[in-house]
Amino acid sequence: MKKKLLALSLSLAMAFSLAACGGNGGTANSNTPAGDGSDDGPIQVGFAQVGHESDWRTASTKSAQDVFSEENGYELSFVDCDNDSAVQLDAVRNFIQQGMDYIIIDPIVDTGWDAVLTECEDAGIPVIIIDRTITDSDKYTAWVGSDFKVEGLACGEWLKAFAADKGIEEINALVIEGSTGASATIGRTDGFKEIADREGWTILDSQSGDFTEAGGQEVMESYCQSYKGQFNVVICQNDNEAAGAMTAMDAAGVSYGVDGDVILVSFDANKPYVQLVMDGKINANFECNPMAAPMVDEIIKQLENNETPEKEVYVTESWFAAEDNIKTITVNGEEQEMVHVTQEVLDARPY
Repeated sequence: MKKKLLALSLSLAMAFSLAACGGNGGTANSNTPAGDGSDDGPIQVGFAQVGHESDWRTASTKSAQDVFSEENGYELSFVDCDNDSAVQLDAVRNFIQQGMDYIIIDPIVDTGWDAVLTECEDAGIPVIIIDRTITDSDKYTAWVGSDFKVEGLACGEWLKAFAADKGIEEINALVIEGSTGASATIGRTDGFKEIADREGWTILDSQSGDFTEAGGQEVMESYCQSYKGQFNVVICQNDNEAAGAMTAMDAAGVSYGVDGDVILVSFDANKPYVQLVMDGKINANFECNPMAAPMVDEIIKQLENNETPEKEVYVTESWFAAEDNIKTITVNGEEQEMVHVTQEVLDARPY
């Protein structure tokens, strides 16, 4: 089904129902072609990706390329926007001009989207947002991703339990944030700060490492000079920043991890960094699942069948720890497991 017919069906569907907020999303069967069996050719999908700044981003891109393949009934137009918001807006407008059937956006920043989403709406092209969120417009069909504030809250709740178990009475934390304006940065920062404020912890400093290894190293080098001997926790908002922070702390003679003086926490839980959790270099790592593409595929199948998808679909995620002293944590009133990383756990990681 192409976009003009789809726009009509969406308008009729919206007149009779409201899209509901979803729970944990399932995995679509991407081996089943997405097309409706007509002679219209493959479904054309344009994907405006944030960039290539991290291992997580690489996994997200590969997932999309695997799912939106020719054998699955798609023709994918992919644009790496290299963390440039203007480039991303231009990419979306080019997709409109090219007459894409669907547009996927992983938004670099969470605002400034209403105008271009209105243009997509006027062109009858459904837009599916993945990963990061958009806060200044609801003119998209569906969003698939993580609850970033919950990730930040989980980090704080684990740290509270871990410190109590180890008899650590005072927390003096340094935070290496992600890219400024990204919803992942905002959510993880707000979530952790909520727990820190509640528990009376000190956040000595919080600066952007731009979700890159080089950025994490640069910020951590500055921290080691400015706060030497004052901090006992480092929170890195993605794995690549954690890698940079470890390099900086190694050079400065700061010990970290299970056998060190500094508790090191990361987000994303890419397989090489879950390995570092198992090795005791990273104390805990909070997953951000990059495999949104199979669920987007399922949403497109629903739209092709004139069904109304849920407005929000959350991916499933796990929390990983180097030690097994903390079995569970409670986040927003729900008890969640902390996974002690063993070789079996590592081998089961898909990315």
